[in-house]
Amino acid sequence: MVLTASNVAEVAQTLSGIASQKITGFDLRGMNRLLEYTPEDMTVSVEAGITLAELQRQLGERGQWLPVDPPQAENLTIGALLAGNKSGPRRYGYGTIRDYLLGIKVVLADGRTIKAGGKVVKNVAGYDLCKLFVGSRGTLGVIIEATFKVLPKPETEKTVSATFPTLEALADTLEHLAVSSVVPVAVDTHNYGGTTTLVACFAGPSEDVSWQLGCARDLGFREDASFEYERAFWNSSEPARCLSVLPSKVVETLRQIEPKSYVVRAGNGIIYYRGGKEPDHPALPRELMRRIKDTYDPKHLLPELPW
Repeated sequence: MVLTASNVAEVAQTLSGIASQKITGFDLRGMNRLLEYTPEDMTVSVEAGITLAELQRQLGERGQWLPVDPPQAENLTIGALLAGNKSGPRRYGYGTIRDYLLGIKVVLADGRTIKAGGKVVKNVAGYDLCKLFVGSRGTLGVIIEATFKVLPKPETEKTVSATFPTLEALADTLEHLAVSSVVPVAVDTHNYGGTTTLVACFAGPSEDVSWQLGCARDLGFREDASFEYERAFWNSSEPARCLSVLPSKVVETLRQIEPKSYVVRAGNGIIYYRGGKEPDHPALPRELMRRIKDTYDPKHLLPELPW
């Protein structure tokens, strides 16, 4: 059963009325309003069904944005963004959606509605349930509203790249980049087009970006670039696997798994790939995860944990 609703009451009524039928997904695209936007305070509240692209469009009219850039933003709702903790290349410089979430409203499995956080940047009271629900993949409740802090859009942004004949050469440049004076907002490596490529993106005041580009050229970043590789990778119908390692272990891990295609957040150590070998995964805190699931969804009506 896919839960479909156009307002909070419908979500609550559906959940409270379920006896045993399991919910397998959520369609909240009917809940797509921008509820409150205060550009002067740089905060915005929205319903969970609005897409990230539409929210960015409305924020952009006032020179602001929500600094996350996950793939396929035109189809990604805010609810799915939060439930999946989605992110993109600029995660290295701006962080994840958790860093900008001020408050949420959630309908629990029994139909009760709860709130966590608030509508201002400084609000600390009790447990931080926002961080519990972000990345929970809809297993603990249905996120229906969210409030974020937003940022001014950068004055300038420039993306450059360097290519390498071997992974060893890539590793050497990554080491030099890590100890250099530049502060990129994105550091990705990929093999789109069949070549090992390292991408760096710089954003901010024009003079600052210009200076950083000069430093980047000294490190070998001499080609203008874009995030086209990101779009191409995620437009494939073949599912991608994800692996998280220490940034210092990125090249070593690529050698081990020998992927057919990959996009790597080299600055964060997150590897998305297709083909290749299945690596060893660290043990998950399964017992703790089960206890949390049983607390928030004792009848297990919502989607199960993805393992």
